[in-house]
Amino acid sequence: MNVPFDRTAVRKILLIKLRAVGDVLLSTIVTKNVRAAFPEGRIDFLTEPPAIDIVRGNPHINEALVYDRKAKSPLAHIMEIRSSSYDLVIDLFGNPRTALLTRLSGARYRVGFDFRGRSYAYNIVVQPRGDRVHNTQFNLDAIESLGIPIVDRSLHFPLGAADEEYVDQFLPRTGSAGTMLVGINTSGGWYTKRWGVERFAELADRLAGNFGASIVLPWGPGQREEVEKVQALAKSHLHVPPPTNLRQLGALLKRCTFVVSNDSGPMHIAAAVGTPVLGIYGPTNPLLQGPYGENHVIVREEGLDCLGCNLTACPIGHPCMLNLTVESVMKGVERLLARNQITVNPSLPRSR
Repeated sequence: MNVPFDRTAVRKILLIKLRAVGDVLLSTIVTKNVRAAFPEGRIDFLTEPPAIDIVRGNPHINEALVYDRKAKSPLAHIMEIRSSSYDLVIDLFGNPRTALLTRLSGARYRVGFDFRGRSYAYNIVVQPRGDRVHNTQFNLDAIESLGIPIVDRSLHFPLGAADEEYVDQFLPRTGSAGTMLVGINTSGGWYTKRWGVERFAELADRLAGNFGASIVLPWGPGQREEVEKVQALAKSHLHVPPPTNLRQLGALLKRCTFVVSNDSGPMHIAAAVGTPVLGIYGPTNPLLQGPYGENHVIVREEGLDCLGCNLTACPIGHPCMLNLTVESVMKGVERLLARNQITVNPSLPRSR
């Protein structure tokens, strides 16, 4: 049975969300709501190094804390959190490590989801609905269990002047002034999420030829070779930006007319900064993990029984991606343009 929650007894709060960039970004929906409930409280956010820039600078939290398994032992992290004397810890991740960290935090109130073998860590246990609701609502369920009103349903990923300056320096080199700027993101944490470089290259040529679009290929750690392969395969001239951090990536995607992307962190960043997204889906469920907002469109190879399988390796040959044609994705682009009332002024194809 959950303990009674007394909001007046809470002064220091820790939010925990580890791991993937997209998941951490979707969890930022809770931050303004927690701040509204505790306007004078201290609110910290614990995440891992790859996603720290997602929460660093968030105006609704006091400090972004790093959970770095290479730099500190689990015990050192536990002792550090325990010494901070939090009154309320909300575990939005819920793996064995964060459950133990929450249990040993010393917090009066410990909130987490009823995943197998982990409810021991919490004295306010939330029934998980990750298989029924979008990931943003999954995160909101945790704070709604405390009676915290939901006053805001926005993601929060603030960009700074330095991030915009990066884009100002790069974009003139693309020759994209006066044209439609389209971001094509080929990345995906699992190979089963990836549509494939050959099809992305063909899509880029179609967008350049039909719409006179300038195409930019964002990339992250370990992905440069992949985008350079797309660049080499395409007949049109595609632009590979210099290395970016997550905020610079957000500033670049914000300047795009729209973004075409596999299900990935950059896709969620594009949606968070207000850019229309065409999401390419197969093994994941867009109703649960789709780009957040109303101005996006999803394409997938409908009719397959295995859609949304959540498998990181495909035992039947990856039909959800291999059977999805460039023509189908182009039809998705047309729906995206219509939904967002984007006017196309086609020019000559942008060939090499």
